[in-house]
Amino acid sequence: MESGDSNIIIHVISVLFNMSWQIFWPLAFGLILSSFIRHLLPVDTVVKHLGKTDAKSLTFTTILGMVSSSCSYAAASLSHTLLAKKATLANAMAFLVSSTNLIVEMFIVLVALMGWTFLWGEVIGGLILIATVGFLFSRFYPKEVEKELRQHIESAEPAKHAHSDCGMDMSSMKHETSDCGIDMSNMKSETSDCGMDMSNMKHDHSMHHHMDMPAQEETGLMSKITKSAGFFQMDLAMIGKEILIGVVVSSILIALVPQEGWKALFISNDVGLPTWLHSLLDVIIGIFVAMIAYVCSVGNLILAAALWHGGISFGGVIGFILADVLTIPMMGVYKKYYGKRPTKWMVGLLFLSILFTGLCVDAIFNGFGWVSTDQTVRTLNQSGFGMNMTTVMNLIFIPLSIWYYRLGKKANAGMGMSM
Repeated sequence: MESGDSNIIIHVISVLFNMSWQIFWPLAFGLILSSFIRHLLPVDTVVKHLGKTDAKSLTFTTILGMVSSSCSYAAASLSHTLLAKKATLANAMAFLVSSTNLIVEMFIVLVALMGWTFLWGEVIGGLILIATVGFLFSRFYPKEVEKELRQHIESAEPAKHAHSDCGMDMSSMKHETSDCGIDMSNMKSETSDCGMDMSNMKHDHSMHHHMDMPAQEETGLMSKITKSAGFFQMDLAMIGKEILIGVVVSSILIALVPQEGWKALFISNDVGLPTWLHSLLDVIIGIFVAMIAYVCSVGNLILAAALWHGGISFGGVIGFILADVLTIPMMGVYKKYYGKRPTKWMVGLLFLSILFTGLCVDAIFNGFGWVSTDQTVRTLNQSGFGMNMTTVMNLIFIPLSIWYYRLGKKANAGMGMSM
């Protein structure tokens, strides 16, 4: 191997290690916090409120999405289940958006990588997108196409999964969507809130939540921690592979593609285009980059940072992040779930919603002078070594997350769940 090739490999490994070191503690902290929130607010207690589209239902759907899993495939599956349970299409799509863009772990990693300005851009953009999706899908999605969509759901969905409240019905999703890491195809759902087969449990106790443990093992606070750890382990089983691939791919792109390469994707400010047209083109480019480069909601933030350093506009970055529901693999899932024509309308309205949101965010943040300069954004490839905040937090969260994961794995194994 030539020395040049060796240097490139060393550089890629160095960037990969540094990026992993930067995002480990915020990701672990966010997933742990999310697992506690999910335990306290089970999905099956709120589905009944989504049968009509109004401000209250959209608010409820947003909260439901925020406490659900960040795996996009799981989010698509749960939105499909909400539709099967007669939730409105607008509420189901609002859930899809909130569960992939307004999640705790995403916020924490976004701040760690890009700073607070991008966090507020994501929050404001996410809320604008939810409102826009609610409006467009309730007003402009053709009724005959929605009828076709629901007929497709009824004909394609096995009857035994109609009662699955967790919404993670993976049985109809074949290898192309197996990255979430959970095979639900063999789980019985006639008598279980989450489609989980409890028949192998040695002790017969009432199940009040998704993840109850045998009563004699833990009580009180430790019982709640154990149940929450089960969600943590399930989340990692679903999104761990996606995040790992996202970090690897993004690190390779960051290491090998110079900033001039990213800038070649975007329209230079020297071209002299009107501000609104420049913003429009950047948001469109951001959406299309997301469609072909997407890995997962959280892991994709690293590439978003690379795009920002490469010269894309603020609205373009937000459009790129929000477009995680418009990736090529996700469109394949929609087509399988809903049929060809309903998917075309769904993708079209989601594209328009994200485009509108990116333009709004760009106008708001540039209009008020809130956009960060390149100097105020975190350095893309920071050195994580030394006694600093990153090191201290990782020394805490690396052993904590390992213990918490093993606790959750043991809890799930005790319920006959192999992940």
